[in-house]
Amino acid sequence: MRADIKIIFIFIAVLVMTKCGTKDEHAQHEASGIKYTCSMHPQVIQDKPGTCPICGMELVKMNPGSSDGSLMLSESQIKLANITTTLTRFENIGESTILTGRLMTSEEQTEVVSSRVQGRIEKLYFKEVGQKVVQGQALYEIYSEPLLTLQQEYLLALRQFEELKDNRYKSFLKSSEKKLILFGMTKKQVDQLTQNRKTDSRITFLAPASGIIATVDATEGQYVSEGSALYRIEKLDQVWVEAELYPGESQLVKTGDVVKVQIGGFEGLTVEGKVTFLSPEYRQGSQIITLRAVIANPKQEFIPGMQATIILSHSEKKAIALPVDAVIRDAKGSHVWVLANDGAFRPRMVKTGLENSDRVEITEGVSEKENVVITGAYLLYSELVLKKGGDPMAGHHDMN
Repeated sequence: MRADIKIIFIFIAVLVMTKCGTKDEHAQHEASGIKYTCSMHPQVIQDKPGTCPICGMELVKMNPGSSDGSLMLSESQIKLANITTTLTRFENIGESTILTGRLMTSEEQTEVVSSRVQGRIEKLYFKEVGQKVVQGQALYEIYSEPLLTLQQEYLLALRQFEELKDNRYKSFLKSSEKKLILFGMTKKQVDQLTQNRKTDSRITFLAPASGIIATVDATEGQYVSEGSALYRIEKLDQVWVEAELYPGESQLVKTGDVVKVQIGGFEGLTVEGKVTFLSPEYRQGSQIITLRAVIANPKQEFIPGMQATIILSHSEKKAIALPVDAVIRDAKGSHVWVLANDGAFRPRMVKTGLENSDRVEITEGVSEKENVVITGAYLLYSELVLKKGGDPMAGHHDMN
C-alpha cells in the first residue's frame, strides 16, 4: 500500500514540474515579444514558427519593434513575389519625347510589274491582294504577236548561223537573243526555244521580286499595251515608320539619327530605326513636319498599318538611374526599396529628376552600389500597407 502511495506522489510531482516548465517557457517566449506572421496574410499571427493555415507559406518574424518599416522575407517568399534587385550605378539618361506613328510600306522596296509587250492577258496566276509571291514564280501569261515575231526572227538568225558559220550571222543571233530578254523572256526560256526550235504564242512571265501582292491591275482576257501596270509587289524586308513632329520637336532629331521604335502588338519589343527623311516644309494648313525612319524586318513580322511609337531621347547626362517600376509614388512623394546587409527590405524616400519611357533619374536618397529592388517593389509596398495600415511611410520621409 505504501509503495502505491509513493508511486502516486512521484507521478504528481512530475506533472507539477512539467506544468511549471511549460509555464516558464511560455512566459519566456512572451517576454521575448517575438511574433510570427504570413507575408501574404498578415491577419495570421502566431507565437511560434510554423506555416500559414491559409496558404501554407512559411511564417516570418513580425519584428513589431522595428521603426524603419523593414520587411523580412524568406527565400521562397522572395521567389514567389518575383523580387529582384540591382546595384545602382551611374549611366546615361535623358528626357524622352514620345511620337505616335504607324508602319508603312517602303516605297523603295516596292516593285511595279508592267507589261513588257503589247498583247492579251491569257492567265493571271495571282488574282488576290495579300498573296505572297516568290521571285521567279509564274506571275501571268500573255499572248503577244510582237513577241511571237521576235521568236521567229531569233530562230531564223539561229538557222543562218548554223548553216553559214559566219561571224556576221553570229552577231545577228546575239542581237535577236538580247531583244527577247529585253522584252521579258528569261535566259531559260530562250534556251528552251533554241532546243525545241518552235515558237510559243503564249509566254509566261515570272515575278521579278519576292513580296506581297499589293494591287492587281489587270484581268484575264484584257488587252494591254506596252508599259501597262499589271501588279504591284511590296517587299517587306524593310518597313517605314512615319510620325508627326511639331515645331518645338523638330530640333530633337535630324536625318541619319538612330531612334528607338516600339511596335504595337509586340509588348515590350523595342527596335532601332534610322531616320531617312524629314519633310523640308510644314504640311499644308498645319504646323506639322513628317518624320520617316527605316526599320529592318527580316522575319517580315511587322505589317504595314501597325501602330508604332518613336522615342526621341535628348538632354542626356550621367546619373544614377532605375527602372520606372522600381520607384513607388504616393501622396507623400517617391520611394524605393533597399535590400540591407541584414537581409531586410527597407523603404527609402528619394527625389527624382529626368525621366524617360523606361528609366528615371534618382537625384537624392540613393548612392552608388546600393542594392535596390527593381521588380516586386509594389508587392513590398502593399505588404507594408497591410501590416502597418494608414500611412505606411509615416516617419520614413527623410532622405537618409
